[in-house]
Amino acid sequence: MKKIFFSFFLSFSLLAFMTGCRGDVEIILSEDINVDDPQIIKGYKGFYLLNEGNMGTNKATLDYFDFSKGIYTRNIYAERNPHVPKELGDVGNDIGIYGDKLWAVINCSHKIEVMDAATAKRIGQINIPNCRYIKFHKQYAYVTSYAGPVVIDPDYKQLGYVARIDTSTLKIKGRCLVGFQPDELEIVEEKIYVANSGGYMGAGNTGGYERTVSVIDIEMFKEEARIDVAYNLERIKADSRGDLWVSSRGDYKGLPARLFFIDREQQKVTDTIPIAATNYWIDEELLYVYGTEYSKITEKWDISFSIVDTRTHEIISRNIITDGTDKEMEKPYGIMVHPDTKDIYITDAGNYVTTGILYCFGKDGKKKWSVEAGNIPGHFALIPIYK
Repeated sequence: MKKIFFSFFLSFSLLAFMTGCRGDVEIILSEDINVDDPQIIKGYKGFYLLNEGNMGTNKATLDYFDFSKGIYTRNIYAERNPHVPKELGDVGNDIGIYGDKLWAVINCSHKIEVMDAATAKRIGQINIPNCRYIKFHKQYAYVTSYAGPVVIDPDYKQLGYVARIDTSTLKIKGRCLVGFQPDELEIVEEKIYVANSGGYMGAGNTGGYERTVSVIDIEMFKEEARIDVAYNLERIKADSRGDLWVSSRGDYKGLPARLFFIDREQQKVTDTIPIAATNYWIDEELLYVYGTEYSKITEKWDISFSIVDTRTHEIISRNIITDGTDKEMEKPYGIMVHPDTKDIYITDAGNYVTTGILYCFGKDGKKKWSVEAGNIPGHFALIPIYK
């Protein structure tokens, strides 16, 4: 039974305050929803969930789940930052916590929102055009950028770059050119690995897609090599040995989406896993993956769930979800595994317009609870307990 707790006086006061600040724009206040029994806190106190919001609607929102209370809170950013005119902005593409700061990459608003990790109150903003994904190393944040407008254009010729940001001053300290339309990045032993997509240029033409992973030397902050993988790359994550798992979206026609393994020592692809990997989470030696693959030929979506052993590269399960709840999902969109409890969190974007759903499954794949999130929920950031 979901219970919603409101403080009428507080809600009324905040509404009046925020209406005055935002020129009579209606603001939806946060709400607390009891979804689970309180848990004994181990290494993490909770997580933030960034809801992308449909492109062009300025509806990116931030939700929060508290493990110790079992309470899920929707839309906390607007309430805690009433002075920010447009709230989070347009399309929340990635989120991360580093030290005491929370970083949200807001793609179509061309900015990084930096907040206090404990309160989600705004600290500052960094302007980066068409920013995509973020990772951290030592005193810096590294962010991929398409370096131009948000537009599908086969003739788009602007190389993307990785921006280096000082996490103390929030100042950009350098840019390193990579391939066209770089998406996710990973950092392993003083090297940055960037999945180049060429997504804008591949519209209607497979040959327009990029197919390489850029390798950047962090100390010199220069691209030193390219690893050939496949067309239209998107995700890249390192396993416990520092080897890399990269996803290709294919060309939505005859070239299928696939998951590739890069041996870091050899700096080349040495294995291909025959599954679509729209998004995935690596926990210890297991890679939890879902695929949502669209075909322009059949005009249908194929949705799959798998678990891959990162040591043997074997698909050890085709059923992350074991109780049939996957049949309720329309478009899986985000995934996270709790490092301690092994609970599995999967979001459903639905039709991309209405409210999405967050599901929590036990390590046995059976549903524990679900809750309405924001519009297109997709990006998790675990909140560590600092000792």
